[in-house]
Amino acid sequence: MKKLLLISSVLLTACATDPYTGQSTMSNTGKGAGIGAVVGAGAGTLFGGNDLKNAGLGALAGGVVGAAVGAYMDNQQQEMQQSLQGTGIQVQRTSENTLNLTMPSSITFGFDSATLTPQAQTALDTVANVLNQYPDSTITIAGHTDDSGTDAYNLKLSEERAASVSTYLSQHNVNYSRLTTRGLGETMPKLPNTSEANRAQNRRVELAIVANNNAGTPPQNIPQQGYPQQQGYPQPGNYLQQQQQNTQKQLRQQKRLLRQQQQQLNYR
Repeated sequence: MKKLLLISSVLLTACATDPYTGQSTMSNTGKGAGIGAVVGAGAGTLFGGNDLKNAGLGALAGGVVGAAVGAYMDNQQQEMQQSLQGTGIQVQRTSENTLNLTMPSSITFGFDSATLTPQAQTALDTVANVLNQYPDSTITIAGHTDDSGTDAYNLKLSEERAASVSTYLSQHNVNYSRLTTRGLGETMPKLPNTSEANRAQNRRVELAIVANNNAGTPPQNIPQQGYPQQQGYPQPGNYLQQQQQNTQKQLRQQKRLLRQQQQQLNYR
């Protein structure tokens, strides 16, 4: 019963009330908690024993981890939006664990060029600063073009522009292992290439910032199994070792008792 109440309480923390409409909604942090609780409950039953107990522990751990990821991305989104206000870079939350930055060509590169403009460098200084404060994520940098020119030329230009952004970020202390680049050329336009205004929006660089599964959770609280160890419940990976230790301890105790009994017999 306690485990069912525990699961329910984790899911209820996902709800938030809109201060303007009074409607109950799901916050990003809450969504992460709710999803994490459901996944954690399922994972908790994989290790045998009392399924309900394990599901409860899994739900608690999954809810904590999911809420941590949601809060981690909430904070990062807020800092990005505040820091990049007025730069022309769009900041959009596309899912609970993903933040998308769109850099239009008007502030990033000159015509037919992969060299970052001074304006783009200033904006990327801000992006790098925020990324370095939130290291538990990976960043995919994708370059896009309009349909002017050949497919092959546009693909190459988009690759070079994505690489320029990646290089600049890595030179400003963003760990290079976090960065991945993609050149998509003209294959993924935001709008039909039917006017110059539309083509201008299609010429862009996008950064997809995706939180790691352990984002926002203290490292010491996350064993390799992916959820916090509960006191009194050994983790599956350590169970055999603990059982062996317990058996050895019992054998040592039995040997001590036998020696004591033998000494008493000899004394008599």
